[in-house]
Amino acid sequence: MAITLDAIRRLKGTLGVDLFAMLEGDPPLLTKLATDIGLLCDIIFVIIKPQADASSVTDEQFGSSLGGESIKAALDSFYSELEDFFQKMGRADLAKAVAAQRRVIDLAVAKVTTDIERLNLEALVRDSGKLSMN
Repeated sequence: MAITLDAIRRLKGTLGVDLFAMLEGDPPLLTKLATDIGLLCDIIFVIIKPQADASSVTDEQFGSSLGGESIKAALDSFYSELEDFFQKMGRADLAKAVAAQRRVIDLAVAKVTTDIERLNLEALVRDSGKLSMN
């Protein structure tokens, strides 16, 4: 996947998403991208649309081919490409914001994973039964 000016224009025209306005909005677009996986997958499809059209792959076919592993790979590629694009065009502010967002996502996933691993599920189930009987 390559993020180019053409892809950014296509995104703005197709989805109304302006990657140059990553820090604008409430919540900012950068935050929306981290919390709305459907939107992010739509963005990725619009970016790769010329290749999809050349291979006769529709939006629906693209979406139905995305499982957890391929979504993770696409998201990683998107954030990497976006950070690189902004860095190369001299927009260090946006490149740093994208890098920080990726770090926040990684830290949040690590924290939730650690919290879940610390849970004593048997005790929670046992104790929830006592609470419901009272």
